[in-house]
Amino acid sequence: MVIIDASGLILGRLAAEVAKRALAGEDITIVNCEKAIITGKKKPVLARFKERAELGGPFHGPFYPRAPDRIVRRVIRGMLPHKKARGRQALGKVACYIGIPSSLKDKKVETIPLAAASRLKTKDYLKLDHISQLLGWKK
Repeated sequence: MVIIDASGLILGRLAAEVAKRALAGEDITIVNCEKAIITGKKKPVLARFKERAELGGPFHGPFYPRAPDRIVRRVIRGMLPHKKARGRQALGKVACYIGIPSSLKDKKVETIPLAAASRLKTKDYLKLDHISQLLGWKK
């Protein structure tokens, strides 16, 4: 099992790496999902997320998540062939958590840093917990 700490990692690059590893058959756990970042100016990023969240109706999809761990999982799902058996199986190997659960604090599992996901070349970014709160997520 691989544990990835999403603190300060760029969400899209993190998701691409996780999707690639999940398709290869690795079990992946992502902790601190609320600390992942999305680059871009505040207004356009929030507008894009708000537009996605308001699609559909209360009984008809598409349903877009508000919680940070669910958003990370949805982004990873978008990078997998989730409508095929191989993609569904790979998505089943991915677990996302807000914070670090007590079951993982006791385990001594190697944490692998993602070099590409941690390169931040801009000052304009938002943390995922801030976006989630503006979408209506309640802690």
